[in-house]
This record gives sequence, structure tokens and C-alpha cells, in this order.
Amino acid sequence: MSTAFGQSTVLGYPRIGGNRELKQAVEAYWAGKVDAGALARTTAGLRAGVWQTLRDAGLGAIPSNTFSYYDHVLDTAVAVGAIPARFARLGLSELDTYFAMARGVDAEPALELTKWFDTNYHYLVPEIGPDTVFAANPVKALGEVAEASALGIATRPVLVGPATFLLLAKGEDPFARLDDLVEVYAQILAVLAVSGVAWVQLDEPAYAADRTPEEIDGLRRAYTRLGELTDRPKLFVATYFGELGDALPALLATPVEAIGLDLVAGPGNLDRLAAARSLAGKTIVAGLVDGHNIWRTDLRAAAALGGRVAELADHVAVSTSCSLLHVPVDLAAETGLDPRLAERLAFARQKVDEVILLGRAVRDRIADLPAPLPPAPAAWRNDQVRARLAGLTPQDRQRTGYAARAAAQQQRLGLPELPTTTIGSFPQTAELRQARAALRAGSLDQAGYVERMRAEVEHVIRLQEELGLDVLVHGEPERNDMVQYFGEQLDGFAATEHGWVQSYGSRCVRPPIIHGDVARPRPMTVEWSTYAQSLTAKPVKGMLTGPVTILAWSFVRTDQPLADTADQVALALRDECRDLEAAGIPVIQVDEPALRETLPLRTAAQKVYLDWAVGAFRLATSGVADDTQIHTHLCYSEFGEVITAIDALDADVTSIEASRSKMEILADLAAIGYSRGVGPGVWDIHSPRVPSHDEVAEALRRAVAAVPARRLWVNPDCGLKTRGYTEVEASLRHLVAAAAEVRG
Repeated sequence: MSTAFGQSTVLGYPRIGGNRELKQAVEAYWAGKVDAGALARTTAGLRAGVWQTLRDAGLGAIPSNTFSYYDHVLDTAVAVGAIPARFARLGLSELDTYFAMARGVDAEPALELTKWFDTNYHYLVPEIGPDTVFAANPVKALGEVAEASALGIATRPVLVGPATFLLLAKGEDPFARLDDLVEVYAQILAVLAVSGVAWVQLDEPAYAADRTPEEIDGLRRAYTRLGELTDRPKLFVATYFGELGDALPALLATPVEAIGLDLVAGPGNLDRLAAARSLAGKTIVAGLVDGHNIWRTDLRAAAALGGRVAELADHVAVSTSCSLLHVPVDLAAETGLDPRLAERLAFARQKVDEVILLGRAVRDRIADLPAPLPPAPAAWRNDQVRARLAGLTPQDRQRTGYAARAAAQQQRLGLPELPTTTIGSFPQTAELRQARAALRAGSLDQAGYVERMRAEVEHVIRLQEELGLDVLVHGEPERNDMVQYFGEQLDGFAATEHGWVQSYGSRCVRPPIIHGDVARPRPMTVEWSTYAQSLTAKPVKGMLTGPVTILAWSFVRTDQPLADTADQVALALRDECRDLEAAGIPVIQVDEPALRETLPLRTAAQKVYLDWAVGAFRLATSGVADDTQIHTHLCYSEFGEVITAIDALDADVTSIEASRSKMEILADLAAIGYSRGVGPGVWDIHSPRVPSHDEVAEALRRAVAAVPARRLWVNPDCGLKTRGYTEVEASLRHLVAAAAEVRG
């Protein structure tokens, strides 16, 4: 085992706080309720709490610089000086420039936001071009090292590695700037060495995906250069989310002292390691504890795997497979879970204990570890659902051809060219959240709660009519989250009380837990949709979340294939679609924003995934009549990579995030001959800025140039729940007016 590095570590830890203190502090700063000093004091306390927790647990090596006000990729951009000139010239403070890049301001839209590999975490996409002037700015990393040192804790600063940083960026061939960027990393390493930092962690998860020989050579070249520096900390290159393939021998050939391998999502890494010519002088950091899901580790199996690594390498440390950013903070806060489920779970704090125990077990060759849990309780099995799945036929996933459907839908709906709509949710006001809290606390009964929600639905319908939207929504006031809401109504799911996970910036979600067979005991949305439809003559959309997204944004059981669980969810949604249709709802939207997110990183595994993912969506949506219009929605991923699968979903209308990416998805759709309805987003709802009439009109003109107006819809990028009514009303007025102008 490695004594200098430590026998156990984690690649990162949740930064939001046990009670979402980060969210509260940052949003208070944005609202002008606290100043930068108060924000800094609150977040310093959060960092100190994490380091002390990890130290007191007995972790061998503790990371720092994993905290972020918004996003760690954006932090790395600041650390290397990659701040686009359009933000630098705003004349804002350093902190406000940072938030302008993240959220946008009136003068400038924000950086593009997209998914962090196959997780539900969103990162901000760096903008890199030939004229980008890199400059070392290690202030944040140095500051966190100093804060921890003042507590008597030595830490290992973490940065996104130079190769992954450029592979995630957009611009004119960002990867061509690798050698320039590596020199800036060399400067940062030199400054950290002078400050007494012993180890630095550089994350290179991009190499768990398919990479060209040139990109792999770039990785080798970068770490050969950094490894040959004379005055630097020792280098730990962390990889995660899958297998490295040919990138592993390239990395092993460099002078770096430690390499982290994900042995949960990338079991083939062990075979590559065994084939290596020499591991002399290298510490292998074995990712044995799953950082991406919440199930307890089979400690005996993990220790055996760690023992195999120890047979190959002189120095071994045990870690999580990836950062614990992707799981809730502490299971101890969950007092309401079924004990049969709770005993099977491990959140971040419990995973730290698993890592420490496994580190000792691998070091001391301990085999006497707790036995794995017995099979799941019989009550979690639903034979009726299983029989229904077994009886499915290909026809259950097919609808009539699109041309016939489109004609029937137009006859029923009578929509104009460029019909306007929203994606589903309207602002979740403080009053709505208070009503939900009062219902949970028992101070508001169910009848009173329904009355308040109905009043909000009526307000939303009247507002949309006044604005002139063509297809309306009920606004989803009763929903806490687009996945959690359904999880709380489906059998086979469990909900947490405090299991918050960061999605982006200050946005946190509580993913439900799928532990058993999924079934729908009763309709979930019909009452709300039919009430909304009763208030207006305009068509109202029923709003559902698709099976792939429900899986992606939940913690999913691992004891059966994902495809089977997806089909179980799809059957529940199929029944819901039929009930909505029977109740007179003419348009049903089944959102699948996670379609790209769940795509395997390696091409070889993608076809199998896309087959069952598309199949599950079609199973959910193919039980309705031709004149019922099916919409789907996708956002904040590189959807060009799954463009044929988007076509294969066979939705009548697909709305896609497009404002930050300047409508680039439309070229991808045109390239495959996409011929159904499409709604490229013309308003970035993740930014507080209100788009002008001219801005929306210009976006629509670009869209009309790529898609015939008869197939083009006009909508925001995403739901409006995180926005306020003032900006929503202004933005939607601009959207409707711009649609009328371009339509004319």
C-alpha cells in the first residue's frame, strides 16, 4: 500500500451541505440579501465541515478544491484564465463575472450548459478559440489548501485535467490548444509546490469514452510534460465513468505517480492493468465503491477485486469509483425509510466508511468482511407486471404512420403555423412550496391543498390565454419534481426526505429509489389535466416524464437489467396516457431529457442501450389514437450524438433546448431527414435574463430557414418552475409576439 498517498481516499464529496446550505447562501447573494463576505463565510463553513468529517472518519487522503459556487468545470476555466472576452469586458467583480458566465446577464447570455458524461449533473461548457489567452490563476486552489491547513488537515487539490477540459470545450478546435494549456497547468503546479502541496489530482474522465489516436497521444504528451517538471507536487490522474482502453497504457507510460481507475463502471480496466508492461513506482487508486448509485457495496467482492489489483501493483489505494457529488450526503438523516430498504443503502458519508474499511482489508489481506445482504423481500415483486411484460409484442411499440397522424391531429387541434406553447411547468412560488410543506406537516388538509393548487392552475390557464399561447399547460403546481412526483405515486419506488443531490448551480433534486417491480396503482395526473382543460377551449397538454428519464434521475435497482425496469415504468406511463386520452386530453407530452445522458460512453455499447431506450418510450406512447398528439422534450445534452434515436422515438413533436447552442441541433435534424414537428427552444430559462422580442424573432428566423414553418413550434428551452412570474410574463410576451411576426 502507498503510505504517502494514503490507503483510502475519495475523488470528491457533496458540496451542497446536509441541508442545502450552499443553495440558500448563493440564492441569497443573487437576490441581494447578503454580500460577498457573508457568502464567503457560509461556504468556508461548508468546506471545513467536509474536511473535518473526512478526517474524523479516518480517510487516508482528503481532496480539496472540490467545492464550487456553481460548477467545477467553470472553476477550472477561471483557474486557467479561460474567461471569454464578452464576460471580461462587463467590468464586474471577479465573483459577479463568474456568476455572469454561469447564469447570464442582460448584456450577455450564459455559457452553454450540458450534462457531465452519463450523470444528471450539468457543467458549463468552456469557450476556447485560437485567441483564448490562458493564464494561471491558482488563487481558489491555494485558498482551500490554506483553509484546510489552518484546521490541521493536509489536502490534495483537484482540477479538471487539461485534456478533458479541452475535450469538453467548444470553439475552433479547442484540443489544438493542449500544449498551450499544459504550460499553464505547469505554472499552477509550481505555485502549489511552493505552498507545500504534496499531491494534486487532475481528473481525466473524458478518456472513458472513445478517443482518437491523436487525443490519446495528447493525453500522453500532456502528462509526460507535467510529469517531467522538476518542481511540482506528485500527480494523481483520476479517471472514472468507464474503461480507459488504449488510454491506460498511454497514461502508464508517463511519469505520473498515481492513476485512478473506475472498477465499478469499468471492470475491463483490470484486464488492461494486468497487461501493462510495468507498474513500478505507480500507485493504483482502485475505485471499488460506486460513487454513482446508493446501494451498499458487496465488501467481500470488492475486497477480492482490490486484492487482484494489489497483486499487480506495488502501491494500491482504495477509492470511490467517481466523486460522491452524485449521491446524497448522509443516510443517517433518513428516518422514514423502510428498514428493509435502509439497510441496503449507503450515501456519501457511509461510502466513506466503506472505502476506509476496504482500504484496510486490501492492505492487510482481510477476508472476514460482512456478508452481502439476502435477496430483496418477496413483497417487492409484482408477478402481474412481470406477466404483462412477458406478453408484449412488437405491435405494442408501434403507431400508425406520421402523415396520417398529423392530418388527424391538425383536424382535431386546428393550430396555426408556428404554434406557441411552453414545456410544462410554471413558477413554483413560495406560496406553493409553503402549501406543500403545510400539507406534509398536517397544518393543511388534503382538501385545502387541492383548493390552493386548483387556484394556481386557473391562474396559469388565464395567464396563458391572455398572453395568446396556442397550446396550454396546467403549470404543474402540485409537482415537487418531474421524477420524484411520479416516484411517490408508483409502486416499487421509495422517496427520501433529505436525499438532495446537486443538478446544476443551486438546483438540487431528490432522486427517488427504485427498489422493486414498478406498477401504477391509480391515475397520477388525470385529475389536474382535466381540471385545466375544463377551464379553456384551447388544447391543454397532459404532462408526463418518460421512462428513460425516470430511470436516469432515480437511483435504480441493480438486480435486473435496466431494460426490464424501463419497460415496467413504460407500462405504467402507457396506462396513464390512455387515461388522459379517455378524459379528453388531446396533447400528451412525455419528456425524455435524459435520453442522451444515459448513453454509454463507448460506441460498442450504445446500440443495445438505444434499442431498449427507444423501445421503452414507444411502449409508453403507442397506446393512443392517431388524433392524440404525442410530444417529447429533450434538453441540455449533445443530442447530435443520438439524433437517429430521437427520430426513432416517433413523437409527433419534439422540443429541444437550442438557445445557448444557437440552434445547432436543427442542422443535425436536417441531415437525417427528420420530418415531424420540432420546437427548438428560443428562450434560455436557466438564466434570469429576459430575451428581447428581436432576439426571439431572430432565433425563429434561423429556425425557419432550417425547418418548414408548418412543422415548427415556438417554445422555451425547458420548464419555467425556477423562474419568477415577472420574467416569465415578459419573456412569453416576447415569444408570442415574435412568433406572430415571423408567422406573418
